[in-house]
Amino acid sequence: MKKLYLLLCSLALVGCSVTPPELGISGESLKDCPATPNCISSMNNGSGDMSPILFNGSMANAKEKLLSVIHSLPRTTVVEERDNYIRVEFRSQLFGFVDDVEFLLSQAQSNKTKIDFRSASRLGLSDLGVNKARMEKVTALFVK
Repeated sequence: MKKLYLLLCSLALVGCSVTPPELGISGESLKDCPATPNCISSMNNGSGDMSPILFNGSMANAKEKLLSVIHSLPRTTVVEERDNYIRVEFRSQLFGFVDDVEFLLSQAQSNKTKIDFRSASRLGLSDLGVNKARMEKVTALFVK
């Protein structure tokens, strides 16, 4: 029993201490997802990932609404915020594992704003669908 407790504590510490990967904007887009199935993106064309979020209005209004959605979710920390870019860390409830989520806003046609995103786990090969479920929730809350 003591060994199991030590293992669980070690896993929690590992989840909290991993350095974030290189993130940010590359050219006019977010960096690609890794080959592992623990990432979802709206910019991976043809890979079966999700579509970007579209907003009828300015980038400033879209960003304000997006930040409101982000702050309504538990265990989130906005790490970086620029005019057209937001990076957020989401922590899992049980062990505090970190997922890095990025949003890139751009002006689309006819006063619409496009919000691309990338959500990836820092650890492991699979996320068991957590990143996709999170982005589906963010999208649903945003369009609500």
